[in-house]
Amino acid sequence: MQPTATVLVYSDDSTTREQVRLATGRRPAADLPEVEFVECATPAAVLTELHRGGIDVCVLDGEAVPMGGMGVCREIKDEIFECPPVLLLIARPQDAWLATWSRADAAVALPVEPVEFASALATLLRRKALVSA
Repeated sequence: MQPTATVLVYSDDSTTREQVRLATGRRPAADLPEVEFVECATPAAVLTELHRGGIDVCVLDGEAVPMGGMGVCREIKDEIFECPPVLLLIARPQDAWLATWSRADAAVALPVEPVEFASALATLLRRKALVSA
């Protein structure tokens, strides 16, 4: 993994994107590099950034409008070669089965709970580092 980890955050809601940044802090765990964020408010921006490359993990808001993170996740898993791991933000824990349908690698409930979120993000960043090694 590079000296910094790049995390793409997709949500049409700037407050949700801010919650993700604040929950992550400079790094989600002591053994991981500092995180840089790429924020996207539209599905088209997500695709543009993923085609550009360099994204280590995607955090997608399942409640985003007009296209939720679950639909975006399914699309990028189909269209992006070596798609980065996806952490899906879901409205209710009962929506976890939808996260599975979307092929997300992990899911956490909204609103973002900092310890749970940072732990899930750290797991995906570590997994990405192992695959890249």
